[in-house]
Amino acid sequence: MRFTLSLCRKNLIGRPARACAMLLLTAFLSFSIFGGSVAILSLRNGLEGLESRLGADVIAMPYEAKTKFDLNTALLQGNPGYFYMNRSYLDQIAGIEGVEKVSAQLYLASASASCCSYAVQIIGFEPDTDFTIQPWIRESYSGTIGEGDIVIGANISMPVSRTLTFFGMDCTVVAQLESTGTALDNAVYGNIDTIKRLIAASEERGLNLFSNINPDTVISSVLVKVYDDYDAEAVKDYINVHVRHVVATQSKNMIAGVADGLSGASRIVIALIAAIWALCLCIMMIANTLLMNERRREFAILRVAGASRCRLGGLVMAESALIDLIGSVLGVALGALIVFPFTGAIRHGIGLPYVLPAYGTVAMLVVASLLLTVLAGSLTSAIAAVRISRLDTGVILREG
Repeated sequence: MRFTLSLCRKNLIGRPARACAMLLLTAFLSFSIFGGSVAILSLRNGLEGLESRLGADVIAMPYEAKTKFDLNTALLQGNPGYFYMNRSYLDQIAGIEGVEKVSAQLYLASASASCCSYAVQIIGFEPDTDFTIQPWIRESYSGTIGEGDIVIGANISMPVSRTLTFFGMDCTVVAQLESTGTALDNAVYGNIDTIKRLIAASEERGLNLFSNINPDTVISSVLVKVYDDYDAEAVKDYINVHVRHVVATQSKNMIAGVADGLSGASRIVIALIAAIWALCLCIMMIANTLLMNERRREFAILRVAGASRCRLGGLVMAESALIDLIGSVLGVALGALIVFPFTGAIRHGIGLPYVLPAYGTVAMLVVASLLLTVLAGSLTSAIAAVRISRLDTGVILREG
């Protein structure tokens, strides 16, 4: 065994061009497996997280919001913007048949000025009735969100002082939310009393496009939870027909476009991985065949020197395993260097929810990528080893 490893090492060092070519091939194979698997799982994690965050079956907003935004993407873009309607619509929608729960939200966008730490979307919720944001907050914070307290999205840097200022008002950061892979990670969340104070502060500074509104009598949206035995689409249609100046949309319509995009992206990634696998296996097979033909006299001399057919096959397999192992490690390392530091750029580039898998899952993907790459290399080298075992030593040595 020691002799075989020593001979493998000498063969690889003595032929660096050949060794590097095979090394690059296996590195590319393991890189595609690891990087593609992480991408697919990240897309699926993003969609699952987004579905759990929306929570409501139907979302109702003032009709003027429809003229400014695509309602099926507005909340996912994290920028619902400025629009308000009278709070009386909350009770009107709550009385519709089939509606189990309703909760109001109040939106405000901070300014990119000295009065604000960040230019972000600020979303206010009512703690007593909220069923969408607080379950998300409880994943990272079990306390009460009081007036003046805020929770920041995953993409906002946690300040050392745990204080952010909006319109001259200092707010205490009590927690940071888990990532959803969408622009919701760029938003700030607080209870509705905090948002009312911020609206008043923004009006005092002339930074609110809506003048002369009373924060105590307006809301921006109504989130609706429908009973299980009722049709959410029917409730949405009833709101659109019977509640004047209000437009409603289903949460699943917001998810549908994202899910379609995710499905398409996943299919493309899977197809690319399959194509790369097929191409790399073909190239490895051809390369091993050419290399074996090139080394026919070398193997014939080893046979004359007393090496058995099994020893020659083992030599080929050992060389291949050594190259495959080193190449697969390099490929996985390269994939990690590209996938993890540039997660934000990838998310922005594909325009879809993108949340990296847990560390345990990543470790499993690393092991699986290494094993699959080494097995693929071993398969092609095994075929070459079988061919070597059939060589006629005498014929080879008489050639030339």
